[in-house]
Amino acid sequence: MGQAILERAEAFIWKNARLLERRLFEFHFKEGSPGAVVDALRPYQNADGGFGNALEPDIRCPDSQPVPVQHALKILSTVGFDGEMVTDACDYLLTITTSEGGVPWLLPSALKYPRAPWWQTGDAPAASVNPTAAIAGLLHQNGFRHKWLEAATTFCWSKIAELELSDPHDAGVVLTFLYNVPDRARADAELARVTGLLLSSDLVADVNAEGYVFKPLDWAPTPDHPLRAHVGPEDVAANLDRLAVGQQPDGGWNISWEPLSRACELEWRGSVTLDALLTLRANGRLDV
Repeated sequence: MGQAILERAEAFIWKNARLLERRLFEFHFKEGSPGAVVDALRPYQNADGGFGNALEPDIRCPDSQPVPVQHALKILSTVGFDGEMVTDACDYLLTITTSEGGVPWLLPSALKYPRAPWWQTGDAPAASVNPTAAIAGLLHQNGFRHKWLEAATTFCWSKIAELELSDPHDAGVVLTFLYNVPDRARADAELARVTGLLLSSDLVADVNAEGYVFKPLDWAPTPDHPLRAHVGPEDVAANLDRLAVGQQPDGGWNISWEPLSRACELEWRGSVTLDALLTLRANGRLDV
């Protein structure tokens, strides 16, 4: 069964996904080259060092934006940091960092282009824990040093101290930071608090929930993930069952939000299909 799932998904990816996801599929399942992934990522990087050009498919803006930098670093964390690419990205972050030490969620340049309705901002946006915490966490995870990181780390600590979880994206970026920041004593204390807030909130949805929700495997996709200890084996099994049957007749998985366009939908479906395959494989549901 698992092999059939993989074969159908592979056909979907070759037919529909961006070159970037095709290269990532090759890397994860076909012994593809890490360099090929980096080369596919390179066209999304602008001359200022930042990333744009719809790397985040819901932001069609060609100009550099903070969240696409997060996406790029997450991809590079998978295949290995390209030093020049990451240095240029961090140099760009310095140019958009506010006096608080963090970067905004969205810059006004995005407003000139098509985007999903939730991508809104003002003329002078403040720094935001999302995506600053994720960017800082990914840099810490990979041991990458840059002068941007010190002030950003201080900013993240200040925001985490006053954090009240109400948004799953804020929770996700904060966890990325806390899992990777070097000050482990402080991080572990905050992890205990933030994990407690998360588990007592409604941000962890039931495995049978519909719509744009975050189920247990969205929070803890792999058996060795720190949050997996808080997920019962029956919920893991049920979530994996639901994930497997979510594969569509065309071989891909659907997105759970309204797409900006047909092209945007296919770009996202390539990404979520790859994520579904990686989760199924990590949990022993693919015969590979």
